[in-house]
Order: sequence, then C-alpha cells, then structure tokens
Amino acid sequence: MPGVEAGPATSRVRACLGVFLAGLIISICPRGVSAQQSSNYDSQVTALLAQMTLDEKIGQMTQADSVALANKSDVQRYFIGSVLSGGGHGPADLSAEGWLKSCEQFRSWALKTRLQIPLLYGIDAVHGHNNVDGAVIFPHNIGLGATRNPALVEKAEHIAAEEVAGTGIQWAFAPCVAVVRNERWGRTYESFGESPDLVSEMGAAAIRGLQGSQLSESSLVLASAKHFVGDGGTTDGVDQGNTVCDEATLRNVFLPPYVAAIKAGVGSIMVSYSSWNGMKMHGNKHLLTDVLKGELGFKGFLISDWAAIDQLSPDYKSDVAVSINAGLDMIMIPYGPGQSNNYIEFIGDLKELVGEGKVPQSRIDDAVSRILRIKFQMGLFQNTAVDPNLTAAIGSPEHRQVARECVRQSLVLLKNANHALPLAKNVKHLHVMGQAADDIGIQCGGWTISWQGQAGPTIRGGTTILAAIRNTVAPGVNVTSSATGENAAGADAVLVVVGEMPYAEMDGDRQDLSLSQKDLALISRAKDSGAPVITVVISGRPLILDSALGMSDAVVAAWLPGTEGQGVADVLFGDYKPTGKLSRTWPLSNEQISGQASAGQNPLFPYGFGLTY
Repeated sequence: MPGVEAGPATSRVRACLGVFLAGLIISICPRGVSAQQSSNYDSQVTALLAQMTLDEKIGQMTQADSVALANKSDVQRYFIGSVLSGGGHGPADLSAEGWLKSCEQFRSWALKTRLQIPLLYGIDAVHGHNNVDGAVIFPHNIGLGATRNPALVEKAEHIAAEEVAGTGIQWAFAPCVAVVRNERWGRTYESFGESPDLVSEMGAAAIRGLQGSQLSESSLVLASAKHFVGDGGTTDGVDQGNTVCDEATLRNVFLPPYVAAIKAGVGSIMVSYSSWNGMKMHGNKHLLTDVLKGELGFKGFLISDWAAIDQLSPDYKSDVAVSINAGLDMIMIPYGPGQSNNYIEFIGDLKELVGEGKVPQSRIDDAVSRILRIKFQMGLFQNTAVDPNLTAAIGSPEHRQVARECVRQSLVLLKNANHALPLAKNVKHLHVMGQAADDIGIQCGGWTISWQGQAGPTIRGGTTILAAIRNTVAPGVNVTSSATGENAAGADAVLVVVGEMPYAEMDGDRQDLSLSQKDLALISRAKDSGAPVITVVISGRPLILDSALGMSDAVVAAWLPGTEGQGVADVLFGDYKPTGKLSRTWPLSNEQISGQASAGQNPLFPYGFGLTY
C-alpha cells in the first residue's frame, strides 16, 4: 500500500504497455469538449497574439490572488489575465451576491485594457462551490468514488458548475484525479479512490459535468484536472513529497486519469507540488512538455499550484525560467507588493528572462496561445454576463436533492450484525452520541468556507445528521442526544457518530490513523447501555477501527457527506438500501498501511466491499 515499484529489467516493457493502455483509454472514453473544437479558434488566437506586446503576453501568464492584489486596478496596469481566490481568500460578503459583486469588479478592470482580453477567475470548488455561504456542499470525492456512479458524479459536478458560474467565476480547480496509494496523505479524501480505472472513470465524468460539450454555455465552467502527476503515491503519504517509482509504474498507475481527462476535453491541468524520484514536477520538462503536451496531445494550458514554483530553488528568477521552460503556461502567485516572489516581481523577472534569451519568445507565444484558445473556447470574448437565474438557484432545494442522492449512494455499510440496521422509524427511544452528529462543519470537512474547514455552523443551509434523524422518525419518538455520551440508559438503540475533525492538505497528514481514544470511549459508553450500537464514521479516509468494530452492532462509513445529512438518515432508516462500495481498501492496522504487517495479512475490508440490507 505505501508505494509501487518495478525492477529495471521490466521497465521498458511496462513503459510500452503504459503507452498502449493510455492509447486504449483514449479510444474508449466518452467524448467531452474535443481537441478539434479548441483548434477551431487557432486563427483568432493567431490574430490576437500578433497584436500583443510582451507585457500583455506575460500578463496573460500571470494569475494573482485576489487578496494579494494591491489594487484591483493592477489587473489593468499589468494586463493580468487571471485572478483566483485561494482557500479562505474571499470577499467580506461570502454570500453568492457578495462573490458576484467582487468578481465583476475584477473582470471590469480587464476590459479596460488596450485589447480588452477578458479575465479568467478561478477557485477551488472541490465539493460544490465550497467557498460560498449558502451553497450546496457535496460529499468529498472519496465518497463519490464509493457510489460507482459516474452519471451521478457528472450531474453533481454540473450543479457545482452552475453555482460557480452564478457567482461570476468561470474556472473550478477540480477534479482531483490523484490515485492514492497511502491514506496517511492529508488529501486522500480529494481522490475518488485507489484504482486508476475508477479514478479515470469518475474524473472524466466530473470534467464532463463541469465543462459539458460546449464550454461557452453560461452554466458551464472550465475544469482543471489535478495534480499532475503522482501526487497520490508519495513516500509515506507525505503531502508535497516524493513519489519513488520507475516511469512504467508512473504511466500504469498515475497517468491514466490524465489520459481520460484529456479525452473528456479538460481545458486546464494543475501541476503537482510533489516530486518524482527527487525532481520537482514544476521543473519536469519531460513529463509536462514531452509526455503531457506532446505524446498525449493536451491542447489546454498548464497552471502551477499555489506558489509552487518557489520550491524549485532559493533563486526566484531561476524558478521562473525553469518552470516556464518546462512547460508551465500560467503561474499562480499568492503574494503581493511588499512580499517576496510577488506578481510584480514575476512579471519583471519573466520579461528580463525573455530579453536575456533564457526563455524563448516561442515558449511565451505557445503559453499565451494555449490560454487565449481556452478563453475563446469559453466564449469570454463574446459574453461575460452572468445569468441571474444561476445566482438565484445557488443552494436551491433542487440542488440539495442531488447532493442528498450522492450522500445516499456514497455510504458504505461495513457491518450489520443481528440486523441492527435499518432502524425502525417508530423506535420508542433513540439516543444519538457524538459531537459530529450535530455539526455541519465536521460533516463537510476541509475546503468548506475556509481552507482547512472547521467545526461548528460554518455554512448556512443543509441538515446535520441529528436534525435529519429527527426529520425522519415517526411522531412521538423520543430522540435524545449527547455530544459526550451521557443519558443513554433506557434507549432502544444508540447511534454514535465519530471520526475526524476537518483538515486539508498537509495539515491532514497523519501517521496514526486510529480512531481517537475519545471516540473509542464514546462507543464503549454506548455499548454499556445494553442497546444495539450503530457507529457512523465521518472521515476523509478509512480509519483503524480496533475495538470499535467489535463493540458496534453496525458500522457505516459516511466519509465527509457535506451539507445534506438527510442522505445519511435515508440509509439508516431504510428509505434507501446501502449500495456504496469501498473506493479504498480498509486497513486492519497502521502497520498494514506502512507495509510492516506480516506477509499475507488480509485488510479489514477489501477494495469494493459493501453490504446492503
């Protein structure tokens, strides 16, 4: 589980096999926005490029964070082609209307430039439009992978696209198509699973949902497959770490989702912080240019991750040269004037590098052509008006209903002794334990309003699991609750909700994935009541259950379900029979994750496991 390696004797054969499989995936994946469609704009791109100065071209290659911009007018002054709002970097008003007003102000400055090239605004909408207060929040990708339902994923992502577009934003930094090999990684929940085939299928569906077949439609947004490539295979699951394997393994395990993404028409790809055999991906010309753009024929543009080129060396100007020459087309820069490596410094360094002959003019023209082609394909030159109906529909009951269906299908029933589930709606006394049972922030997880997410009522709208239970039981049923486990005596059944507190990226890296002693004590108190114990695990990855499995009559993996806790209650009370299948192997122990378990030791639950009623 911690990694995959191949011996040198088989590398060439497996590399050839990888190329063959990549071609096979291209031939069988359903079509999205085609490369042919993007090439239809080449004449317009060429004509516009011929009018541009070097300053205007470099501006198109610059993406500044909204908070870092010294003044919105810098969009006009430096011809900035893209703005993003990083995690937690939104306007003061986080409502849909507040976001729309802020985005339109940034975009208006781009239209004041000489050539009026429209701005491309991007955001991490990784499980719905998760930075907007009142938006519907879908299950994170690990749960969507458990649905095994690409049509549902496509539908969910189309709703996410509509909500993003309704705030004037045209670009979602999603989906993550990492193939995760070690659940210690803090981004495990952003992946659809451990299988290249599953991730390829679900990732392509997500891209089709975001981009549709005609990117110029007002309800669609640009997708960004991320993070190229191998970020799910780092040693010990360390975020931004090093993936150690030969090229054949890289092609067979980690590359297929990008082949599928290109086939689905993805317009942008974000490059990984991680390294491959010690080389930072942001400087890897072989993979970015030779393989991705050359061999696989990617026609879109490559965007860096947040300040990621800064990690190449202590010399920022050198970092700019190396990353652009390697194939990066747009650089994400979170820093502003007064900080090191800011967007003004980037623009100046890149201009100097071109003048010094260290970055060829042809590389600049290629990068800008790729960016402009996507902007033409998106119809930004014709119309940037936002459909008010899209804004009004953000967080609507119809959108929430789709998210509820995603939750229903994502839940995996791991144990159900003595038919503890489904619960009867007319049970006399149901006791609910655990902080996570009545906490919208915990059930949404990271990337929800703030970057790391947090416990508590972080977002308007939605339903907690406890509220959903009370919505579902028959009139007169006594539903009691306790965050710390008191007052379970006399209950006919006890439901315990345990798991992880919110986290994102490197802050989520953990060596010990055991349920906390606090959670185990809570389940033990439930067991002491003498009533059947149903344990619901809220987590971004499989956790080591230890004694929790034996103390529980039923165990449900609910992952990070998002705002629609009603979908959890639907399964618990039998309105929907569980259909979810594990998208990740559920380990028996921490030692098994690290590869230190005895040979032949079986996991607690295998990949694809899932019970039903």
